[in-house]
Amino acid sequence: MIMVLRVDGCITEAPCGGEKAGPSPVDRRKGGLKRSVCVEGYGIPLGLASAGADRHDSPLLEPTLRAATVQAGPLPADVTAHLDAAYDSGLTRQLLDDLGVESEIARKGTPSPIQVGKRWVVERTNSWMNGYGKLRRMTDKDGQAVDFYLYLAAALVTVRQLIQRARTRYRWDTRPTTRRLK
Repeated sequence: MIMVLRVDGCITEAPCGGEKAGPSPVDRRKGGLKRSVCVEGYGIPLGLASAGADRHDSPLLEPTLRAATVQAGPLPADVTAHLDAAYDSGLTRQLLDDLGVESEIARKGTPSPIQVGKRWVVERTNSWMNGYGKLRRMTDKDGQAVDFYLYLAAALVTVRQLIQRARTRYRWDTRPTTRRLK
């Protein structure tokens, strides 16, 4: 069975600055934080990395995949990574070859709606993590506190996904009919 990983970055606000903050290229150089998330097929986060918002996505790929191997164990032999056009470079391809990971990288210059079909899972996970207000607007300056909140949000997303999957797999007569988690 082939394991499919999806990796993408997300920029959020960090108005108070701090160790992990940097000038945001999309918000008039205000303080920002970039997180890179590696997810598996259901959107469960496997690895996280954070840096200043002015960092490009491709240098964060190695720490993100390294965090995924630390958290989830060594990667299986058949792994494919789906990446967006920000990762379309020779260094990224060399890194993935060194790790033994096959890759599907979107090409620069091709319209993104055509290529986005397999990466919506990581976009959805970034959206779920942005649902936690502390991540949308990070006011802590300490780098360890920033990473703590990132991993806390990842744990909450993981638990929520496991509950959703268990709800459809394990049925009982008195099962609640609502799909919302309260």
